[in-house]
Amino acid sequence: MMKKHHQIFFMSNPVSSTTDQSATIDEIVATSLQAQQQTGPDLRQIHSKSHGLLWGEFIIEPNLPEDLRVGLFKTPQTYPAWIRFSNGGAPETRGKFRSDTQPDVRGIAIKVMNVEGQKVLDDEEKTQDFILNSYPTFFTKDIRDYADIFKAGSGQLTPERLEELGYAFALLQKITSKNVGNPLLIQYWSMAPFKFGNRVVKLSVKSQQIEQPPETLPESENYLREAIVNHLAVGEAYFDFLIQFYIDDEKTPIEDHVKEWQEADSPFIKVATIRIPSQKFDFEERKRLDEGTMFSPWHTLLEHEPVGSVNLSRKKLYSELAKHRREHIAKRLREPQPYAEVGDSPL
Repeated sequence: MMKKHHQIFFMSNPVSSTTDQSATIDEIVATSLQAQQQTGPDLRQIHSKSHGLLWGEFIIEPNLPEDLRVGLFKTPQTYPAWIRFSNGGAPETRGKFRSDTQPDVRGIAIKVMNVEGQKVLDDEEKTQDFILNSYPTFFTKDIRDYADIFKAGSGQLTPERLEELGYAFALLQKITSKNVGNPLLIQYWSMAPFKFGNRVVKLSVKSQQIEQPPETLPESENYLREAIVNHLAVGEAYFDFLIQFYIDDEKTPIEDHVKEWQEADSPFIKVATIRIPSQKFDFEERKRLDEGTMFSPWHTLLEHEPVGSVNLSRKKLYSELAKHRREHIAKRLREPQPYAEVGDSPL
């Protein structure tokens, strides 16, 4: 018996008017560029503090059913990959990173290498990026609320508007309050949806060895990097790469970014494994490569193009922030090569 698959065909610009949405995205970009200028023009404004850039493998699951053999997952093979773990926040002050003991969202960025096929953007020819965070949803329903959140502390919003955004402040507090002992031992989510051929999915990366959230955190302000160093000194790390299909606008909405897609409605399906071998990475050459590597959900095959207004805002935001940084670190911001080509051993 053949399974019935839900398909959705969509416009890449589905909310309000194109003019209103473009103006809102410009607001977000301008605010972020201003913040980046204050905290250091050569630092990332988003997920600025790294816990490590690691060498690994992205292994496509063998024997996938025909309907899952799409884009990157069309052929079972093993790709080299760079994997970066980070805190979500920007530097507190110019060049000063927030301590790992302070509440924050944790992130994973994956750059799959040697990927053939037509890309959405032409600035990286053979990469496929995935960016995920340690909470299933975004903290605002749409990009209008997202833009206004940045104005909350500057007195630009009315009391009525601040009250409307109360849900976002509460959710942001919830998102950033999760205790994490080791970034290699938790689950991450894409928050926003992506194409999967003619269908739509959300993504998740889940450790094969989930840790219990620690009741108390170590005192070191860099304890998350230290946890990865210690883990990879003696062993490997494995993650399942999962997809979750769109069902309908009620259960799995595309434009309501604070509603979680429940696994009971749309189960996760494994399509790949991420293997991070035992390695040393806490040295200056790797840190320079880390700072010079750009990750964007728009570094993607056409089959996995980002969907929805939040992703559309990220297209311009990531590009403009990277362009701003490129002016200051032009020699360091480039498409990375496999370690054998850059003289940077993962061992």
